[in-house]
Amino acid sequence: MSMSEIVSQIKTRFQKNMHRHQDVNWDDVKSKLNDSTIKIIEHMETYGGEPDVISYHNKLYIVDFSKETPKPRTSVCYDEEARLSRKKFPPESSALALCKIIGIELMDEALYRYIQSLEPIDLKTSSWLKTPDDIRSLGGAIFGDNRYQKTFIYHNGADSYYGSRGFRGYIILD
Repeated sequence: MSMSEIVSQIKTRFQKNMHRHQDVNWDDVKSKLNDSTIKIIEHMETYGGEPDVISYHNKLYIVDFSKETPKPRTSVCYDEEARLSRKKFPPESSALALCKIIGIELMDEALYRYIQSLEPIDLKTSSWLKTPDDIRSLGGAIFGDNRYQKTFIYHNGADSYYGSRGFRGYIILD
């Protein structure tokens, strides 16, 4: 995809989903796009994230807003430490390793809950979330989903992976 096609695609998604960013003007978003952010948005798109714009803590974010966690990002454990610690059947990658490849940060619980307040996501899937160090140091990691019209945050071993669990990420437009 060309840079102009990527910008056009995100603009179309922006205009179709104004409930996600009611107080944001497209010109403000466009003025913050550069070659680097457009390349990251392209990677987010390639990996199934359906990126869109939100305003969060007085900053513009591009976040993965696919209805379900993106299929190309599923069946991954939390991080490389967890992946390498598996004695049997390690997954091909981890959420944090793929975030690095894509160029995004892994969503944390607060941002995930905010996005869920804008529009329910992960109704059939779940997404790994940035895990506090005190939990991760004990071998765990957290993930979220939406069931029964509520957002839930759970824990699991960081080395676990499932076909229905992936991850979501974001970039901040400066």
